[in-house]
Amino acid sequence: MNEAPIYIKKYSGELEQFSFEKLKKSLQRSGASNDITNSIIKTLGPQLYDGISSKEIYKKAFRLLKKSNSICASKYSLKEAIYDLGPTGYPFERLVGAILKNKGYKTQVGRVLKGECVTHEIDVLAEKDGNTFTIECKFHSNGKTVSNVKIPLYINSRFLDVQKMWNASPNKTTYLKQGWVVTNTRFTEDALNYGKCAGLVLLSWNYPEDNGISKNIDQYRLYPITTLTSLTKREKELLIKKDIILTQELLFATDVLKQLHFSTTKIEKVLSEAQKLCDIHPS
Repeated sequence: MNEAPIYIKKYSGELEQFSFEKLKKSLQRSGASNDITNSIIKTLGPQLYDGISSKEIYKKAFRLLKKSNSICASKYSLKEAIYDLGPTGYPFERLVGAILKNKGYKTQVGRVLKGECVTHEIDVLAEKDGNTFTIECKFHSNGKTVSNVKIPLYINSRFLDVQKMWNASPNKTTYLKQGWVVTNTRFTEDALNYGKCAGLVLLSWNYPEDNGISKNIDQYRLYPITTLTSLTKREKELLIKKDIILTQELLFATDVLKQLHFSTTKIEKVLSEAQKLCDIHPS
């Protein structure tokens, strides 16, 4: 490894000193053993240079990890895999709905609700313990785009408009309690501060600490199909068009795989990877 500091270019274009320790932790989070992790770092070290992009480092590490352990590689690719769910935000909304469902909420994706002033399309409507929550999802196809304070400001005004109409209705069966904003990248400091002040729940890739999107996906094994190394980019796109978003859903979608003319061998390979990734053992 080079002893002189190496500066890498982040998604934002900023330069940041490269940290082998940070890379090591990200590989270990995927489940990679110490031997595999150390081997990858040893191989990567001489290939790094000032100005190399964080994306290029990810690609190199991913290729090396895939050769050693494809399941760990799938987990390691999670952030990029979510970017690949685009270009529309609907698959991400489905993912967010699945996270909430696993937390005990009843969920609906894509609801239209009347506000006091105008009608609003709500990405995810969630209900739990007699309370209802409106969840707005801000999907970005790369890490350059962050959600600034304008986003929670706008979402809060929509929530308040819907809340007035909902809670004034004599026919309501639940109380519309709170608005959420969820993004797959990050919020600016002003956005976080406004969210706290306004009483909004904000959820991003790693916020709140130890309860962000990445943590929830790992906890409930809600890996999107774009993490699977046994599928080509085109095959992933075809499955998303068929509304197969999560790897878990593939285990019950054998007919869809056949409709897309996957061979028997291919189906077995894909389902085997899906079972291992979701830690589901066939009976």
